[in-house]
Amino acid sequence: MIIGLASITLAISSCSTSIVPLTGRKVTTFGVSAAELEQQAAIGYSQFLSNPQTKVVTNSTETQRVKRVGANIASAVTKYMNDNGYAEQIKNYRWEFNLIESPEINAWCMPGGKVAIYTGILKVTKDDAGLATVMGHEIAHAIAQHSVERASKVFQAQLAGAAVGVATSGRSEATQNTVNQLFGIGAQAGFVLPNSRNQELEADRLGLSFMAMAGYNPQSAVGFWQRMAAASQGSSKPPEFLSTHPADNTRIARIQRDLPEAMKYYKGR
Repeated sequence: MIIGLASITLAISSCSTSIVPLTGRKVTTFGVSAAELEQQAAIGYSQFLSNPQTKVVTNSTETQRVKRVGANIASAVTKYMNDNGYAEQIKNYRWEFNLIESPEINAWCMPGGKVAIYTGILKVTKDDAGLATVMGHEIAHAIAQHSVERASKVFQAQLAGAAVGVATSGRSEATQNTVNQLFGIGAQAGFVLPNSRNQELEADRLGLSFMAMAGYNPQSAVGFWQRMAAASQGSSKPPEFLSTHPADNTRIARIQRDLPEAMKYYKGR
């Protein structure tokens, strides 16, 4: 119990609160900091790019497209953040955009603005607006500090798991194993996964506005996600309640709901 109390005290002493832009959602995190994750991300991104197995595409029309669209969104997002009282949250951002040769339909943005687009997703993006949909979504994850929030949730789940272990320490080994397994399933399905799905939907919402601020029509996002749904047909997907991502129909419906908000920022290019 002393160990458990010490861990809880440490978590409370290292808590911080931030506000997600546009949505206004308050996020309180424990045991991790955005600055630390940004530093780690910068190192990890550099190592990823220098890895012999990573094929960075440096001289192609698609590379230029990725860097151009990325720079446009980063510029628009930076202006919005600076103009609306969020400058502190991105003060250490050093934006980078790289195209990676891979058949994977994938893209990601690390804390601090380190972005990778895989060539496999370009067959789904089709054009600048489709690419802006992807990049707006991924950049939104970083801006909303979703990585920090996820790390905090995992940290809290580990603390709770330790507490469960202490509480069952006097029981039989079989009982302890059963309780720990049930707690693991419950924490994953009831705590970690819903948080991930909510983050995906929040990133969709922010991403729509971010691409609109950069001059890309957010209405194009519906077509992109419909193409993504079609591209994933035939693949084995877990039920939505056991998935880190929302179901395709759920996602598209929410995007259509959020479009009027995003269109307020769209002035064209």
